[in-house]
Amino acid sequence: MATPQEAIETALTPTSPSTSPQSLPLHHRVAIVTGSSRGIGRQIALHLTQLGARLVINYSSDNSAPADSLAAEINAAAAAAASLPRAIVVRADISDPTQVKVLFDSAERDFNSPVHILVNSAGTLDSKYPTIADTSIESFDRVFAVNATGAFLCSREAANRLKRGGGGRIILFSSSQVAALRPGFGAYTAAKAAVEAMTKILAKELKGTGITVNCVAPGPIATELFFGGRTEEQVKKIIDESPLGRLGETKDVAPLVGFLASDAGEWVNGQIIRINGGYV
Repeated sequence: MATPQEAIETALTPTSPSTSPQSLPLHHRVAIVTGSSRGIGRQIALHLTQLGARLVINYSSDNSAPADSLAAEINAAAAAAASLPRAIVVRADISDPTQVKVLFDSAERDFNSPVHILVNSAGTLDSKYPTIADTSIESFDRVFAVNATGAFLCSREAANRLKRGGGGRIILFSSSQVAALRPGFGAYTAAKAAVEAMTKILAKELKGTGITVNCVAPGPIATELFFGGRTEEQVKKIIDESPLGRLGETKDVAPLVGFLASDAGEWVNGQIIRINGGYV
């Protein structure tokens, strides 16, 4: 039997040509990753696939190309290894309960399996970074619809449909802004604070199911969402505030999610994990 340290190392180690698929920590498990056509979600999808998971790649925009490209990349690698298709693409707006249900229905139908893992990485913010006094009701509602309502709807569906008895994982996304409390992020931070509260409560409500619930809260990560609306000077200021002197990268976040999704992460439950290089 592997020691705890060996289990952690296995959970964080991607597959290689010499790795048996059956030895991968997420072998044959089904994972839904919302917002996975780009940014942090895309890197998470790739990492979970390397750990053996079968992926539902979710997007909500009119442009399916990034999601289709990612699925093709994953499935090409699976074909080379003589395994079944490992990724499907499902368009769904996570702020719509009907579409969230379709997301889970598609996963169960296409993989002929219950869903094991939900990673809710979809998110949005107002790139004008308005103060609370200047935040329009339309902006507030849009930010809450995706970040808070979306997390609630995905969590509710997962709580009722994830595999019981071991291996069930709900991994939500917040932000280190909840700890930083910076001006210009009023609606966004409030929505993410709601996600953190739901994480802790849901972990307790799922007692006895074997399903864990955790929340990953990144700091500044070099993605399209981060750079939107920011000047070069503003980006430099944020980098200067980091003890490590750089922005985070998507590859800094994905291994943490992989660990939480694996059996090695089972004893981590009901936690908010801030991953920001010391930014907060």
